Amino acid sequence: MLEIIRDVFVAIFLLGGLFFYFVGVVGLIRMPDVFCRMHATTKCDTMGAGLMFIGMMIWQGATFVSLNILIIIVFIWLTNPTAAHYIAKCEYINRHLTVDENK
Repeated sequence: MLEIIRDVFVAIFLLGGLFFYFVGVVGLIRMPDVFCRMHATTKCDTMGAGLMFIGMMIWQGATFVSLNILIIIVFIWLTNPTAAHYIAKCEYINRHLTVDENK
């Protein structure tokens, strides 16, 4: 019975992560400029990876592997926004602002 509950929670977290990745891809395709695209992909990538890794932690249980996964989650949550900020700063300084006129 507990394995079924665990599997349901794992499936919920993995599907939630997949949903955020899908929304990020749609945002990447549909947004007009670099800043909007970066905002959509950074937020969704961070949440999608976090949810998927939490699902993996639930699947593994209380083991050393779960601790490693937790360290990976913290690393992703710290580096994704920092990298996006740096890319946005470089884009703003270089003035490569392009808007797709066809949309």
